[in-house]
Amino acid sequence: MHRPTDGTALADLDSWLDPWRPHLRERYARYLEAAESFAGSGGLLGEISRGHEFFGLNRGEKDGAQGVWYREWAPGARQLSLIGDFNGWDRAATPLERAEPGIWSVFLPDQRFRERLVHGSRVKVHVDTERGAVDRIPAYVRSVVQDPETREFAGVYWSPPEPYRFRHAAPALRHGLKIYETHVGMAVEEPRLGTYREFARTVLPRAADLGYNAVQLMAVAEHPYYGSFGYHVSSFFAPSSRFGSPDELKELIDEAHGLGLLVLMDLVHSHAVKNVFEGLNEFDGTGDQYFHAGPRGYHPGWDSRLFDYGRREVRRFLLSNVRYWLEEFRFDGFRFDGVTSMLYRDHGLGSGFGSYDDYFGGNVDPDAVTYLMLANQVAHAVRPGATTVAEDVSGMPGMARPVDDGGLGFDYRLAMGVPDFWIRLVDGHRDEDWDLNGLFHTLLNRRRGEKHVGYAESHDQALVGDKTLAFRLMDAEMYTQMNRGSRSLVIDRGVALHKLIRLLTFSLAGEGYLTFMGNEFGHPEWVDFPREGNDWSYHYARRQWSLADHPDLRYHGLQELERAMLRLDAEFDLLNDELVEQLHVDEARRLLVYRRGPLVFAVNLHATESYPDLRIPVPDQTDYRLVLDTDAAAFDGLGRTAEGTVYPIQSVPEAGRDQSLQVYLPNRTALVLAPQHPGV
Repeated sequence: MHRPTDGTALADLDSWLDPWRPHLRERYARYLEAAESFAGSGGLLGEISRGHEFFGLNRGEKDGAQGVWYREWAPGARQLSLIGDFNGWDRAATPLERAEPGIWSVFLPDQRFRERLVHGSRVKVHVDTERGAVDRIPAYVRSVVQDPETREFAGVYWSPPEPYRFRHAAPALRHGLKIYETHVGMAVEEPRLGTYREFARTVLPRAADLGYNAVQLMAVAEHPYYGSFGYHVSSFFAPSSRFGSPDELKELIDEAHGLGLLVLMDLVHSHAVKNVFEGLNEFDGTGDQYFHAGPRGYHPGWDSRLFDYGRREVRRFLLSNVRYWLEEFRFDGFRFDGVTSMLYRDHGLGSGFGSYDDYFGGNVDPDAVTYLMLANQVAHAVRPGATTVAEDVSGMPGMARPVDDGGLGFDYRLAMGVPDFWIRLVDGHRDEDWDLNGLFHTLLNRRRGEKHVGYAESHDQALVGDKTLAFRLMDAEMYTQMNRGSRSLVIDRGVALHKLIRLLTFSLAGEGYLTFMGNEFGHPEWVDFPREGNDWSYHYARRQWSLADHPDLRYHGLQELERAMLRLDAEFDLLNDELVEQLHVDEARRLLVYRRGPLVFAVNLHATESYPDLRIPVPDQTDYRLVLDTDAAAFDGLGRTAEGTVYPIQSVPEAGRDQSLQVYLPNRTALVLAPQHPGV
């Protein structure tokens, strides 16, 4: 079949897009026009993605002399001066010269400044504007520190005499993408800030041992308010110094690679902190340098500034940021935050996304669409094999399809409807009343041809004001009844359902899987960062790993189920297998049987009834072996089925299949069965 080359190939996958082919064609044409505009300066891998090598503080030369260039884009400013401890913070000592279009620069020759401007020097830029003069942090600065006494932030000239030497090559992605979503600062058990080095020493081995093949780091780029979870970024090229130095972050990534883990960065290009002294807001004295002017430049729900993705220098800033993290720190890709907010003028706050009109009408920001296409192309060109994941709740067609097909170029999109579905089910219905057929089809409800990362809950569901699944299921009894020696009907039910929810999500909801650290063992408390309202306490901004590691606590069994579940993908390449089929559903008996790839999943959601001689249909004419049992004693179950049981095939038709098995399926339990001789 002829494949369209005008950006309309998406419509070949989805016939509902046929009326929208002109819009898809226009979307692709805008991207091509933008990419072509960079052709004269090296294309996407030229100056448009090398801004960090030009702006900010970089070593170079002038008239044969070696030294440091400092450059800044500030078209609305009247004068800029570089200040710092290298010149006694003298605002008149080191002025910049202006060139068109609004680029300022100064050269600091080694002959005069080598002993003064050194690695670790504190710097700022004094910006004189029509609104007055302010000391600012350079936009492209690569390190920022906060004075512990004054609490003021300052830029740092980061140029170590011995740059960090990476020891490990990045691993290739094997099997499905399994992401451990993490936050360095709250990854310690004590009520304090964690560090990059502690994280590398303790959390990375834990993630690798459990079977994840990727770690996602939140809150990497510098942000002035710790409680923002890293989403109010101030300095986009500076890793947060509250967790350690840039080299210590590199060491973390290097250690992850040595353990076989990819490292994804939670990249925030959807908005920026509105702070004037720490961030980009009103940098040159205007309100529309990096951001849209007026109300369009403010996010009403996030209290932050919104980028103008149509401006060339804004594109250079953000595309260079994509490249910088991939090349300088060797991140393996990104989870792009807030994509829905970027794509729509109302940020998705006023749309139900019930019609294709919502994806192509006047509410869509074409500049944001183009920027995301460019960003994905840059990421994959700079780092072949890089992984990009979109956080989008709208269902925009083509989000995770190639740009040349008319898509936005992401590799995956988050299956964001799944956690909301579980919350509605857990909060609004007794599990005895769950619609099993609806459950199965809801978990499979995703765009054809686009890879999804399924998850039952992420950091969003762990935030204060919300509840994790574990807490929704078990509430306050988690504080008193999680010892294996004490029994509680509430805890018994909650533990069993927590395991089933994760297994159903893992096996049905996507081609990838994600867990926020601690959720795999049902962490008992929400996340609440230090703030005035809690007396600046770290009590809820930490992870209680000891709960999962204690063999006498039921948290341990929940964690071990996660390990066994992820092993299914390592052994059977489950997440990459597109074959999903419902084999049997019986609402009255609370039974659901389905296959994913070669494996058969038999789920009994009945609260009290176990089935000793249950006949289930299977797809292959071969014996089946038990490879996972959620009721196993190792997973804090009752151990009612012998480990490794082999079920002989029987030529007895069942539910449309010519062969079947007889199994013992206890209540609130799932069995996962593998064919002894696949393909027979």
